[in-house]
Amino acid sequence: MKTFKMISVEVIQESGVLAFPLFDGIIINQENSHRLWVLELFIDAKHKDIMEKWKVEETLLTVRVVISYPGNEPASFDVAVENWRQIGDRISVLMKGRLKRVRSKYPEHLLEELIDEGLEGDALLEQFQTAMWDRPKLKRDTELDEKTKL
Repeated sequence: MKTFKMISVEVIQESGVLAFPLFDGIIINQENSHRLWVLELFIDAKHKDIMEKWKVEETLLTVRVVISYPGNEPASFDVAVENWRQIGDRISVLMKGRLKRVRSKYPEHLLEELIDEGLEGDALLEQFQTAMWDRPKLKRDTELDEKTKL
Protein backbone atom coordinates (compact mmCIF):
# COMPACT_ATOMS: atom_id res chain seq x y z
CA MET A 1 0.00 0.00 0.00
CA LYS A 2 1.05 3.58 -0.63
CA THR A 3 -0.32 6.58 1.26
CA PHE A 4 -0.39 10.16 0.01
CA LYS A 5 -1.39 13.53 1.47
CA MET A 6 -4.62 14.88 -0.04
CA ILE A 7 -4.35 18.59 -0.82
CA SER A 8 -7.81 19.20 -2.30
CA VAL A 9 -10.89 17.33 -3.47
CA GLU A 10 -13.72 18.31 -5.82
CA VAL A 11 -16.81 16.35 -6.84
CA ILE A 12 -17.69 16.71 -10.52
CA GLN A 13 -21.40 16.87 -11.28
CA GLU A 14 -23.43 17.75 -14.35
CA SER A 15 -24.33 21.06 -12.71
CA GLY A 16 -20.69 21.90 -11.96
CA VAL A 17 -17.94 21.32 -9.43
CA LEU A 18 -18.45 20.95 -5.66
CA ALA A 19 -15.24 21.76 -3.79
CA PHE A 20 -14.88 20.49 -0.22
CA PRO A 21 -12.28 22.51 1.71
CA LEU A 22 -10.12 20.05 3.62
CA PHE A 23 -8.91 20.30 7.18
CA ASP A 24 -6.91 17.18 6.36
CA GLY A 25 -7.03 14.23 4.02
CA ILE A 26 -5.19 11.13 2.87
CA ILE A 27 -5.45 8.85 -0.10
CA ILE A 28 -4.32 5.24 -0.09
CA ASN A 29 -3.50 3.10 -3.09
CA GLN A 30 -4.32 -0.39 -1.84
CA GLU A 31 -2.25 -1.90 -4.67
CA ASN A 32 -4.54 -4.91 -4.82
CA SER A 33 -5.94 -6.89 -7.75
CA HIS A 34 -9.09 -4.74 -7.69
CA ARG A 35 -7.02 -1.52 -8.11
CA LEU A 36 -8.96 0.08 -5.23
CA TRP A 37 -8.10 3.42 -3.65
CA VAL A 38 -9.29 4.73 -0.29
CA LEU A 39 -9.88 8.44 0.24
CA GLU A 40 -10.38 9.89 3.70
CA LEU A 41 -11.49 13.51 3.95
CA PHE A 42 -11.66 15.54 7.13
CA ILE A 43 -14.14 18.34 6.35
CA ASP A 44 -16.65 20.68 7.97
CA ALA A 45 -19.70 18.92 9.45
CA LYS A 46 -22.04 21.15 7.43
CA HIS A 47 -21.48 18.65 4.59
CA LYS A 48 -22.79 15.61 6.49
CA ASP A 49 -26.25 15.70 4.86
CA ILE A 50 -24.87 15.43 1.32
CA MET A 51 -22.43 12.71 2.40
CA GLU A 52 -25.26 10.74 4.03
CA LYS A 53 -27.40 11.13 0.90
CA TRP A 54 -24.59 9.87 -1.33
CA LYS A 55 -23.91 6.97 1.06
CA VAL A 56 -27.56 5.86 1.34
CA GLU A 57 -28.16 6.21 -2.41
CA GLU A 58 -24.83 4.49 -3.18
CA THR A 59 -24.05 7.31 -5.60
CA LEU A 60 -21.03 6.82 -7.86
CA LEU A 61 -19.10 10.08 -7.75
CA THR A 62 -16.37 11.41 -10.00
CA VAL A 63 -13.85 13.30 -7.90
CA ARG A 64 -10.70 15.25 -8.72
CA VAL A 65 -8.00 15.01 -6.09
CA VAL A 66 -4.75 16.91 -5.86
CA ILE A 67 -2.17 14.70 -4.16
CA SER A 68 1.04 15.62 -2.29
CA TYR A 69 1.75 19.11 -3.71
CA PRO A 70 -0.61 21.97 -4.65
CA GLY A 71 1.02 22.20 -8.09
CA ASN A 72 0.25 18.60 -9.04
CA GLU A 73 -2.36 17.94 -11.69
CA PRO A 74 -5.57 16.54 -10.17
CA ALA A 75 -6.18 12.81 -10.45
CA SER A 76 -9.73 11.67 -11.24
CA PHE A 77 -11.44 8.83 -9.39
CA ASP A 78 -14.82 7.12 -9.50
CA VAL A 79 -15.73 6.61 -5.83
CA ALA A 80 -18.61 5.93 -3.48
CA VAL A 81 -19.07 7.20 0.07
CA GLU A 82 -18.54 4.15 2.29
CA ASN A 83 -19.07 5.86 5.63
CA TRP A 84 -18.71 9.09 7.56
CA ARG A 85 -18.31 9.90 11.23
CA GLN A 86 -18.77 13.16 13.10
CA ILE A 87 -15.79 14.32 15.17
CA GLY A 88 -16.63 17.57 16.94
CA ASP A 89 -17.66 20.17 14.37
CA ARG A 90 -16.07 18.18 11.53
CA ILE A 91 -16.66 14.88 9.78
CA SER A 92 -14.34 12.16 8.58
CA VAL A 93 -15.57 10.78 5.25
CA LEU A 94 -14.39 7.45 3.87
CA MET A 95 -14.66 6.94 0.11
CA LYS A 96 -13.52 3.98 -1.98
CA GLY A 97 -13.12 3.65 -5.70
CA ARG A 98 -10.89 3.42 -8.74
CA LEU A 99 -8.51 5.76 -10.48
CA LYS A 100 -9.73 6.98 -13.85
CA ARG A 101 -7.15 6.98 -16.59
CA VAL A 102 -8.23 10.28 -18.11
CA ARG A 103 -5.90 13.09 -19.13
CA SER A 104 -7.25 16.50 -18.12
CA LYS A 105 -5.75 18.47 -21.01
CA TYR A 106 -4.75 21.19 -18.53
CA PRO A 107 -1.82 22.41 -20.69
CA GLU A 108 -4.01 22.73 -23.77
CA HIS A 109 -6.75 24.62 -21.90
CA LEU A 110 -4.20 26.89 -20.22
CA LEU A 111 -2.57 27.72 -23.55
CA GLU A 112 -5.97 28.46 -25.07
CA GLU A 113 -6.78 30.88 -22.22
CA LEU A 114 -3.43 32.67 -22.52
CA ILE A 115 -3.88 33.11 -26.28
CA ASP A 116 -7.42 34.39 -25.67
CA GLU A 117 -5.87 36.97 -23.32
CA GLY A 118 -3.82 38.21 -26.27
CA LEU A 119 -0.44 36.87 -25.20
CA GLU A 120 2.06 35.88 -27.88
CA GLY A 121 5.74 35.23 -28.42
CA ASP A 122 8.07 35.39 -25.42
CA ALA A 123 5.34 36.76 -23.14
CA LEU A 124 3.14 33.76 -23.98
CA LEU A 125 5.98 31.31 -23.39
CA GLU A 126 6.96 32.92 -20.07
CA GLN A 127 3.40 33.05 -18.76
CA PHE A 128 2.74 29.47 -19.90
CA GLN A 129 5.86 28.17 -18.12
CA THR A 130 4.99 30.06 -14.93
CA ALA A 131 1.38 28.87 -14.96
CA MET A 132 2.38 25.26 -15.60
CA TRP A 133 4.48 25.45 -12.44
CA ASP A 134 1.90 27.32 -10.31
CA ARG A 135 -1.17 25.53 -11.76
CA PRO A 136 -3.71 28.32 -11.31
CA LYS A 137 -7.36 27.36 -11.62
CA LEU A 138 -8.54 27.79 -15.21
CA LYS A 139 -11.33 30.23 -16.00
CA ARG A 140 -13.48 27.38 -17.31
CA ASP A 141 -13.18 25.58 -13.94
CA THR A 142 -13.79 28.78 -11.97
CA GLU A 143 -17.00 29.40 -13.92
CA LEU A 144 -18.21 25.87 -13.06
CA ASP A 145 -17.33 26.47 -9.40
CA GLU A 146 -19.40 29.69 -9.33
CA LYS A 147 -22.46 27.74 -10.45
CA THR A 148 -22.20 25.30 -7.56
CA LYS A 149 -20.94 27.11 -4.45
CA LEU A 150 -21.48 25.06 -1.30
